[in-house]
Amino acid sequence: MSSRSAGLSLATQLFLLQVSVVALVLISGGVLTFLHTRGDNEVSAQRRVLDVAQTLARSPDLDGALRERDPARRLQPLAESVRHATGVDFVVIMNRDGVRYSHPDPGRIGGLFLGHVEPALRGRPFTETYTGTLGPSVRAVVPVFGSNSRVDGLVAVGITRAKISEQILHRIPSLAGVIALGFGLAALGALLVSRRLRRQTLGLGPAEITRMYEHHDAVLHAVREGLLVFGPDRRLLLANDEAIRLLGLHPDDDEGRPATDLPLPASLRELVVSGRNAVDEIHLTDDRTIVINQAPAMRDGRPLGTVTTLRDHTELKALSGELDSVRGFAEALRAQAHEAANRLHTVVSLIELNRPGEAVTFATAELAAAQQLTDRLLAAIAEPVLAALLLGKGSEANERGVEFLVTEDTEVVKVGVDSRDLVTLVGNLVDNAIEAALEAPPPRKVAVTVRADEQGTVVCVRDSGTGLDPGRVADAFTRGWSTKDTSGTKTRGLGLALVRQAVTRHGGTIDVTRDQGAVFTVHLPRTDALEDR
Repeated sequence: MSSRSAGLSLATQLFLLQVSVVALVLISGGVLTFLHTRGDNEVSAQRRVLDVAQTLARSPDLDGALRERDPARRLQPLAESVRHATGVDFVVIMNRDGVRYSHPDPGRIGGLFLGHVEPALRGRPFTETYTGTLGPSVRAVVPVFGSNSRVDGLVAVGITRAKISEQILHRIPSLAGVIALGFGLAALGALLVSRRLRRQTLGLGPAEITRMYEHHDAVLHAVREGLLVFGPDRRLLLANDEAIRLLGLHPDDDEGRPATDLPLPASLRELVVSGRNAVDEIHLTDDRTIVINQAPAMRDGRPLGTVTTLRDHTELKALSGELDSVRGFAEALRAQAHEAANRLHTVVSLIELNRPGEAVTFATAELAAAQQLTDRLLAAIAEPVLAALLLGKGSEANERGVEFLVTEDTEVVKVGVDSRDLVTLVGNLVDNAIEAALEAPPPRKVAVTVRADEQGTVVCVRDSGTGLDPGRVADAFTRGWSTKDTSGTKTRGLGLALVRQAVTRHGGTIDVTRDQGAVFTVHLPRTDALEDR
């Protein structure tokens, strides 16, 4: 491609190409039509002169005139009348020796006929193209049979090639008009197609389109965010590599499908089907926490569809859970420090009141109770993060007026699942239990059991709340479900959804029953046990 044509838009290049092809086709067609017409005219002229010659040769007066002393006296007027009536260029009547008895030029009467006559003398009519006294012509030579079936003479009828060409030239203007009309209609159609293509390609040239596609493809594969593009009809037009990875899509099968048919979580499907604006919405898949942004795509006020971006916050949520646990532990330490200060003041005051025995009893009792819980957790739970979480949640619960119990059968010697997921499970279940207990009248209690063995891990959390309606158990594990007011800015209804996600990721189960309050029991198989299946 030349540098000049490379600067033209794709629509312009297509228009020029179409016009050139149409012009070539029409000109070629015109030339072929001209040649075909010329051939048809020659064939028609041969047939015409043969018919005239045969008709004249069968005239009953012709044989008698040939036997007269001066045949030309009768035959010349007859031949000329036939010539004028039929529009041929010459009618020549001759004897067997080729001596003319008629000719358009009377001065050539009596001369020898120029051309072949042998087939006619043998009784067979024929046609040929020959150059005679009037120039090149298409002629027919026909025998004239006498009463004894003997060839007494010959009739030659011809039309000059110049006259045939003249007839063809008269058809050229109409042929040219048809070609011009066809070219005009084709050019108009090509122009309309070009204008439509120009609008669709935004006036870009092939090099620009290729460059844009290469950049577009490179960006889609390189960007770390997932990208989904939906058309105005809510069909999936594009999904980049990251979106395919995060959502488990199959590009060959899913691209072009309606959003309602895509294998997406219910909340995410509702979002993409609605096409509404979304800013940093959190959605959960079976094994990931995804932050979604969605906005409509517009051009010149015309909707083009929607663009949805996805960011994987699974690890961030796990780290946030651990951070919340550490923050809770720190708050617990702060609360304990505050209580320790109060107890210290009490001990000092008892000593000042000269009651040292009571001071020792008070101090050692408080320390023994706190140390007893700490020692039991550290001895029963080999995972320090989980132990710290339970200590922190215990302090938080006690500070909020909820009795927090870790059952005697709690024992986690060998963690069979990822510690982060275990913290997510226990932390969210305990938080949910504390909130439920606070909504019920006293006494408010939360009991936690965590057991891990070779088969897997069992987490059981009980609360003294009002319990969970069996008909709403499935809803409780969906994102956004909460018994509290959700009109504020704080994100609610995410804890149990994260629990369900972690359980699903590990192939576990969740049982929700009702005792005095709600009882959540989670069974998680060991990770290596899953891999052996």
